[in-house]
Amino acid sequence: MTKLHVFILQTQCKFARFLRNEEGASGIEYALLAAMVAVALAVVVPDVKLEVETIMDSILQGLKGEAPAAG
Repeated sequence: MTKLHVFILQTQCKFARFLRNEEGASGIEYALLAAMVAVALAVVVPDVKLEVETIMDSILQGLKGEAPAAG
């Protein structure tokens, strides 16, 4: 077996392990759940609404690559 064959087999194994790995999915699921709870709280408790809006705006700006507003 040549070095190229070995390299290809090792790469295939690593890629297969990567596809089976679900650890990162749990973190994303918890983040989505936390966001939904925050929105639900903002609807039920009006005093929390402004804080949640500020946090969500900050996250949105971060995802867009903008600097967060001071405040």
